[in-house]
Amino acid sequence: MNHAQLTHLGRALRLLGEHGDALNADTPDAKFHEVRSDLRRALELLEEGASAVPSTRCAEHPNGPVDEAAPDLCLLCETRRRAARRAEFDGPAPRAPHPTAPSRYGGRGDRPQPQQRWLPELWTGQEWQLCGTPRRDRQEAERYLAALRRGSRPAMAYRLVHEFTDYEVLRVWGTPVKVDIEPMGNI
Repeated sequence: MNHAQLTHLGRALRLLGEHGDALNADTPDAKFHEVRSDLRRALELLEEGASAVPSTRCAEHPNGPVDEAAPDLCLLCETRRRAARRAEFDGPAPRAPHPTAPSRYGGRGDRPQPQQRWLPELWTGQEWQLCGTPRRDRQEAERYLAALRRGSRPAMAYRLVHEFTDYEVLRVWGTPVKVDIEPMGNI
């Protein structure tokens, strides 16, 4: 299976898991038909990926391009091996010469790389508050928020904020309502 097929199969199986979490005694028949069609789709994806006969003997690239001269018939791995053999005989590749005058802003390697994070937040009734640690993976952050929503004490609303060079709200679950903390409304 290639990466795209694995991704589609993973999504289909996660959707089936969500269907399983939502099943109860009150589930309507239309929901069962939806589950059946999603289950068929997942089975079709599984059959698609499993039906492809490997064209190489390579465990890493079973359906990759073929090189008849390679022992495992894999062009990708043989290209990597050839580059390694060439480096043994020729030495490392020549590096670019350093500039004659240093830049007043520094080189590209001197600057820190921008980091992107996904911030899970919950609505406290007064403001958005970070819940949990910032995540480097968006799917992981969404799974974390889904688990919080299914938990025993869910908040009124959750949102996922993308932090890169700026902040961008990606998705909001629920509706945040401003709650007055005074019981009688400041009378």
